[in-house]
Amino acid sequence: MPDAMLERAARAAFLAAPPTRQGAYEVTIVLTDDAEMQELNRTWRGKDAPTNVLSFPMNDEVSEPGPIGDVVLAYETTRKEARDDNLALGDHVSHLVVHGLLHLLGFDHMQDDEAERMEDLERTALASLGIADPYAEQKAGAAEVSP
Repeated sequence: MPDAMLERAARAAFLAAPPTRQGAYEVTIVLTDDAEMQELNRTWRGKDAPTNVLSFPMNDEVSEPGPIGDVVLAYETTRKEARDDNLALGDHVSHLVVHGLLHLLGFDHMQDDEAERMEDLERTALASLGIADPYAEQKAGAAEVSP
């Protein structure tokens, strides 16, 4: 993946959810394979399987400019998801970078209201990159099922 694409995705996330203090923030984006991602997922989350993205914040909250943490992407899983969902690989990678960076900025999706807020920020960031809403199909399916 081109560095410029990863940087654009990270900037889009920062613009969608800017930290409260002005300044230069740093994030490391690591591209790895499924074997290393599985090891990270097992070590840090107790899940013995690869996943598409993990975030490792430096602190509990972002309080001032500087390094805020790492976003790790698993290439094989990301490529398979893009292929299975008929997505451009670059668009899917950009989405995962945005998602991971929002985690570093303190956003989560454990509760429904948190998930909605985080998805809205993802949509905003991705739209600024010209990338379609990755949740549109889910919403359309939910609307069809609703009474």
